[in-house]
Amino acid sequence: MEGKIIKLISNDYSVLSENKQYVCKSRGKFRNMNITPLVGDNVIFDEQNKYILEIKPRKNSLIRPPVSNIDQAFIIASVKDPDFSTHLLDKLLVIIEFNNIKPIICFTKLDLLKQDELENINNYINYYKKIGYTVFENTELDKIKETFKNKISVFTGQSGAGKSTLLNKLDINLNIKTDQISYALGRGKHTTRHVELIPIFDGLVADTPGFSSLDFYDMKLSDIRDNFIEFNEYRELCKYKDCMHHKETECAIKNKVNENIIIKSRYENYISFIEKK
Repeated sequence: MEGKIIKLISNDYSVLSENKQYVCKSRGKFRNMNITPLVGDNVIFDEQNKYILEIKPRKNSLIRPPVSNIDQAFIIASVKDPDFSTHLLDKLLVIIEFNNIKPIICFTKLDLLKQDELENINNYINYYKKIGYTVFENTELDKIKETFKNKISVFTGQSGAGKSTLLNKLDINLNIKTDQISYALGRGKHTTRHVELIPIFDGLVADTPGFSSLDFYDMKLSDIRDNFIEFNEYRELCKYKDCMHHKETECAIKNKVNENIIIKSRYENYISFIEKK
């Protein structure tokens, strides 16, 4: 039979197939092949003897949480307490894009802003929408619920941004205790000691809010460049085919920044990323 691993406790894999769960063991051949089955894997399994026989090809996998075949990552971006960070948002967007995952940006705590602060944040919201990202405010619960169907989702964001609060508002049955989770990116802890995908609005969400460690792991400088998605629209106008949009002359990207077509914060964050890589 074919199914999806939705939970791992010790060496017991819970495989969901046709709305029924089977607790299976992993065959020794995977260990010999240096392959570890992950929550999110689509597998072929022996329902009689309860063994996983084959792992189907993955489209992606994460380190933390150790989950595969992620469809979308919600970036929960607080605008107050903690303050909005374009640096963190853009870093997450680049990493998520590189891992072949759809980013969804969700802004929280807009009700805490003064009018001038709100106008400034709205400029960012409009820009990210303009370049093609899905952007929500955390009050748009019905719209957010619609995005989960037939998808595997993870949540990430700044410490205290409101990841678990949002999940609990979306589905009160989740009952995630916010005081039991450390939200430090790359160091997140949860009171449970297992990885699990939980059903939510005809989709699945990772039980622990968090994304793999906040690092440009396995990424070249050109990967960072290519995952600033709006740069790709103008890069053919650059003088040099492999322009890094940094110290080169006649760079179309720098021109678009000067013309306020590309927002300055995005370009400055890009330069920061490639200089520190």
